[in-house]
Amino acid sequence: MNRLLTTLCLAASLSAANVIAADYVNKNILISADEAVKLIGNPKVMFVSGDNEDIYKLGHVKGSVEMYAHHLHHSEIDGEMHCAPLYRCVDDAQALIGKKGISNDMTIIAYDDFKGPNATGVYSFFDSFGHKNIKVLNGGRAAIMAADPAQKEYDAANKDLKAINKAQKDDKEKLKKATDAEKAVLEASIAKAQSDMTALKTKMAEIETRLMVVKGDESVTAKTYKIDPKKIKYSVIADKIEVKHAMDDILKNGKKSKFVIIDSRGIAEIIGERKMDNVARGGHIPGSTFIEWSRISDADKKLSFKSADEIQKVYDSYGVTKDKTVYAYCQVGAGRGSEHITALQLLGYKNVKVFTGSWDVWGNDMNLPIKR
Repeated sequence: MNRLLTTLCLAASLSAANVIAADYVNKNILISADEAVKLIGNPKVMFVSGDNEDIYKLGHVKGSVEMYAHHLHHSEIDGEMHCAPLYRCVDDAQALIGKKGISNDMTIIAYDDFKGPNATGVYSFFDSFGHKNIKVLNGGRAAIMAADPAQKEYDAANKDLKAINKAQKDDKEKLKKATDAEKAVLEASIAKAQSDMTALKTKMAEIETRLMVVKGDESVTAKTYKIDPKKIKYSVIADKIEVKHAMDDILKNGKKSKFVIIDSRGIAEIIGERKMDNVARGGHIPGSTFIEWSRISDADKKLSFKSADEIQKVYDSYGVTKDKTVYAYCQVGAGRGSEHITALQLLGYKNVKVFTGSWDVWGNDMNLPIKR
């Protein structure tokens, strides 16, 4: 009976997972943790963390490399991008990718902690340069840890270790005030606790060798990577000139405009109260539609994206329809802006583009209008 219930529960969970995956039009953009764990260690697969170096060192998918999303676009101190709308000039991008041990025939699995923006930044970067096989790990590092049996073992052992350590400390405090009769019992308890902790630490050290998410620096052997200029997808990226054209049309035609510009940032950035030190001005692009990226990410379920129905309702409520060309921006483009564009791609929107460089570019160009 228990076996039957287990089988039925497993079937139901798999069915639910399939429904969640199937509700996206372009579901192949995403990969689940259950699928991804099978590819860890595969020489033809590279997991790429979009989080920064400090976060990477605290925990990353074994064998992965770090390519911080906010550093993927290259601009001068004044925000000028020499090869816009490309995130980087081709030679520069090739060198960066090759340095990370990535070759053209590899499948790239982009991930972050779980929220999505930094993973989609990596996805947008590789997709724009025409990399053939690139996916976003839905749920990121957190989902891998949840799917890892060794992680469950480690967490349980660590919980026991903390409990025993606390009990030992309590006994040591009691020992200071104990009677002669009580001392022998407490000393024996303290000694046993020490022995148990030593055994647990040995066990945890062994489990660590099997963990799918590990700590430390990246270890990589550089490879040669070549970008074919003919395969660059200019259809998924935009520069400030193109976005300025869309802005002019929106200001002229309002809701009848064939364009939408999504500002994915928080209200403090939108009103210009907060800005990055390297950007001259704070504010937003006139005519922008404000949809913070967190409306798309699923924090409750620790997934990079909400369901298709939930996301579609958000865009419908703001008039972001499939017949329009949609641009999204944030501070740099690869991040919160790419979270929106990837979500729109999942829903089957055709004309959607990341404004590469985003506010780093726009806010530093004194010839471009801003609003606060």
